[in-house]
Amino acid sequence: MLTVNEIKNLKGKKKIIILTAYDYLMASYLEKAGVDIILVGDSLGMVFCGYKNTLPVTVDNIIYHIKAVERGAKNTFIVADMPFMSYQASISSAKKNAGRILKETNAKAVKLEGGIEILPQIKALIDIGIPVMGHIGTQPQSVNKYGGYPVAGQTQEEIDALIKNAKELEKAGVFAIVLEKVKAKAAGEITKSLKIPTIGIGSGPWCDGQVLVTYDLLGAFTDFTPKFIKKYDNISLRIINSIKKFIIDVKKKKYPGPKYYF
Repeated sequence: MLTVNEIKNLKGKKKIIILTAYDYLMASYLEKAGVDIILVGDSLGMVFCGYKNTLPVTVDNIIYHIKAVERGAKNTFIVADMPFMSYQASISSAKKNAGRILKETNAKAVKLEGGIEILPQIKALIDIGIPVMGHIGTQPQSVNKYGGYPVAGQTQEEIDALIKNAKELEKAGVFAIVLEKVKAKAAGEITKSLKIPTIGIGSGPWCDGQVLVTYDLLGAFTDFTPKFIKKYDNISLRIINSIKKFIIDVKKKKYPGPKYYF
């Protein structure tokens, strides 16, 4: 299992691979495949629970899913998303909720969305020994503020603001920063300006690593595919077809045959 310092030292040496998991089985697959970090993301609200966005996810939800994931991936570094309003309101709430996550699970770090506006919370967590991963660019927890998930870094003013935020996060002590839906050129500039790794999602090839929702790359969704997703499989179709075959076999009394009963 990697440590925080080892992750920081990967910058410029190898690409860092992060994928999401919310359950034991998927976590075990990710560990066997060799991912560097598993993110138990608040994306579970949309992927696992079917919510329209990540906002309804609670600290209890995150803890429940980490406990499942850690059983399947005992030797992989786990990062936990801090859910909406679990840290924004105050330093006290940030400490309480992040502390609870690390105390009750085997997560090794937390991820917070935001820049300069949440520096006090980030500093407070790091000061009490809780490793923090930053997250700037598109921030899903701010979906109501922006009315969606806009691409970040489209103007020089936006790029300058992103670089400023990234440097402030680095100064505060975060060990890595997720750049979500940042224009590729801007993400490259941010990456060059930092001594810590950047992890891209929809932010081009010049970040120090990549993170994706695992079900996206597996082709689990049929309704919508983000521009930045390359489908490496089409498991939705294969799962549906397998279930249909089972239904047909049962209806035709082909299953269970002698091979499958006692």
